[in-house]
Amino acid sequence: MLAYQIATKGGEAGLAEIAVPEPGTGQIQVRIMACGLNFADLLTQKGTYQDIPDAPFTLGMELSGIIMKTGDSVDNLSVGDRVAVFSGQGGLAEFGVFDAARATPIPETMSFEDAAALQIAYGTSHMALAHRARLRPGETLLVTGAAGGVGLTAVEIGKLMGATVIAHARGADKLDVARAAGADHLIDDAEDLRDRVLALGGADVVYDAVGGAAFKAAFRACNPEGRLLPIGFASGEVPNIAANHLLVKNLSVLGFYIGGYMKFRPDLVRDSFRQLIDWHSAGKLHPHISHTLHLSQVADGIELLRTRKSTGKVVVRPTAT
Repeated sequence: MLAYQIATKGGEAGLAEIAVPEPGTGQIQVRIMACGLNFADLLTQKGTYQDIPDAPFTLGMELSGIIMKTGDSVDNLSVGDRVAVFSGQGGLAEFGVFDAARATPIPETMSFEDAAALQIAYGTSHMALAHRARLRPGETLLVTGAAGGVGLTAVEIGKLMGATVIAHARGADKLDVARAAGADHLIDDAEDLRDRVLALGGADVVYDAVGGAAFKAAFRACNPEGRLLPIGFASGEVPNIAANHLLVKNLSVLGFYIGGYMKFRPDLVRDSFRQLIDWHSAGKLHPHISHTLHLSQVADGIELLRTRKSTGKVVVRPTAT
């Protein structure tokens, strides 16, 4: 089978032909139908992500597909089941073997592409806003990078949770995407972010996927007791936070990494994904997929993320059918 692998530590990623893996105890073998790309795949490929597996390994953190085989002690899933898998690795391949505990059945009404796009981006936004920031109805949520893979989901989920959403993105096309996802107010990257947010009454919660200057401006536009979520650093700059400035408005900066929850509170991740599936089934979530690519085009997809030319999600379909 084909897989998009990093074969050696520090080596280049590329397509490789490897044996189809067999499931062990507590594992399932999945024919992979779709895999969502994430900015973390780019960082992993560069060797700068916080959680890099030992080489050789196959990239691809979230996937969907059909169970082909089950190992011993798997009693809650069966051959033929359609599943989404929060894999952490292994999704950019034609087949993969994963722990059954990381798989969730998906309904027939959900496409494989939507299932692959739903887990990390929507899961990050839902858990960050609901579990960490405790976003409340009537509050104002500022989302930077609001047309990107995670930012767009924060706009959508923030509206579902009853917030007034301010979307910040680069250019009219991206702002139109954020508006379609439910944003109440739009701010172009060329505008003064702090002044515009303050003119709208300030932000109670900041969901920042950009870092750098955007985070600094959002920090200064927070209301008293505001909560800031540094979700990602698409600008390439990790901001420094002056702790004494937190005191003036009693602000909170809340770290969040969904992969960490998979290790110490996987139940929260599973509960969140079930909620997302329910919302999707009810027609309340509409994953925006700007590009659907083949396994041979993974490098092109990662370049789309690097240059921030995609909106919403980039999804790879490893198989032709």
